Amino acid sequence: MTRGIRHQAPELEVQLLREGIIESLHTVTAVVCDDRSRVLSLAGSAETTAFIRSAFKPFQALAVASSGTLERYGLTDRDLAVMCSSHRGEVDQARQVFNILWRCDIDPTALRCPIPEGKDSPLQHNCSGKHAGMLAVCQQRHFPLDNYLHRSHPIQQLIIDKVGELLGMPGEEFIRARDDCGAPTYSMQMGQMAALYAHLASGDNLDLERIVRAMTYNPRMVAGNGAFDTELMRLMEGEIVSKSGAEGVQCVGRVGEGMGLAVKVRDGAKRAKYAATLHILLQLGWITPAVAENLAEQFMQIDEYKRLEVFGELEMV
Repeated sequence: MTRGIRHQAPELEVQLLREGIIESLHTVTAVVCDDRSRVLSLAGSAETTAFIRSAFKPFQALAVASSGTLERYGLTDRDLAVMCSSHRGEVDQARQVFNILWRCDIDPTALRCPIPEGKDSPLQHNCSGKHAGMLAVCQQRHFPLDNYLHRSHPIQQLIIDKVGELLGMPGEEFIRARDDCGAPTYSMQMGQMAALYAHLASGDNLDLERIVRAMTYNPRMVAGNGAFDTELMRLMEGEIVSKSGAEGVQCVGRVGEGMGLAVKVRDGAKRAKYAATLHILLQLGWITPAVAENLAEQFMQIDEYKRLEVFGELEMV
C-alpha cells in the first residue's frame, strides 16, 4: 500500500518504571503519512499489519455522512459524534444513540451489539452509536435491518467501498474479522491507517470534514470525561482529531494539514499507546509542551510510585 521505497526504523520503547527501575517494556510501531499515502516518518515498519478496531469508526460513519442519511432524518453533529464514539454508556450518551434510532423510526431492539455486563440495554454498549449509524443508513436506503452486521450486507459493502476509494484500492482486498461488538473490522497496514487519518483531517472531503467537526466540537460524545481522545481534542480545540482502538491502536489526524498518525503497541497495552502518542505528538509539534505536560499527568504518571517513559524518535523518510 505505502508508496515508494520500503523503509524501516527502530521501534519506540515504552518503559514502566517503578521508583525509576524498569519493571515492564512495550514496543511500539508508529507511522505518519500524508493524504497521498506517502510515508513521512516512522518507527518500525509502515507495512506492519494490525486490526484497526474502533479507530475505524469515523470511516464507518462516512457511510452516514455521504448517503444523505443525516439530512433525511434531521440528525445533528452530536449524533454523528456518538456514531464515531467508544463511549462509556453514560445516560446522555445512551440517550444520544436512542435519539438516532427514534428519528429514524427504528426500535432499539434492532441493535445487534451486546448488552454490557452490569448494564440494562445495548444502548449502553460503547459501540452502540456506530451500530445506530449503520441502521440509520439501512433505513434510509431500504436495506434489511436484521442482518446489517453480516460482511456481505449492503451497508458493510458501502463502508469498505468508501474506504477503498480513499486509499485507491479495492475494499475487498482487506482481511475482515469480527470485532467484539459483532461488526466487521479490518486488518490494515499501519501506513494505510495513517493515510486514512490524513484524509480525515485534510479538509478536502466535505463529508469527512463534517465528521471531524462533529468529533472535535463534541469530544465528550467520542469517549467521555477523562478519556484520552476527549481530553486531547478538548485541549487542542479543533486542531487534532483522535480516535482510539482496542489492543494498543491509536490514530490521530492533524486537522487542515493532510497528515495522519497511526500507533500500534505490539502487546496491545492501552497505557503504552497513550504514552507513545503523547511522545510522538510533541516530537511532531502537533501539541505544545503545555498540552503534553497536562496529559502526561493523567496518562503517564500511573501513581505515586510508577510512571511511563518513552524512548526513541520517529525517523524522517
